[in-house]
Amino acid sequence: MLLARVVGTVVATRKDPRLEGKKFLILKPVSPEGTEESGYVVAVDTVSAGYRELVLAVSGSSARMAEGCKDQPVDTAIVAIVDTVSLDTGVT
Repeated sequence: MLLARVVGTVVATRKDPRLEGKKFLILKPVSPEGTEESGYVVAVDTVSAGYRELVLAVSGSSARMAEGCKDQPVDTAIVAIVDTVSLDTGVT
């Protein structure tokens, strides 16, 4: 799973017919602390995520198991909008 922030959209007027009606979002990976990491990922939105929201995304065969993505050419799918992240830093 990938923790990421929605930073943009992709509009494709011509695409595989199985992707008609799908929303494509650009994700920026982030650490659990919220620090942006390198790179970007384009994902199909299955949960109606919005701009700057923190999300969980899955890729590969897991993405094709997401709601509405079965038998579609999808490599990454947003499957959750994150409310909070709690990280045990090991400090006692």
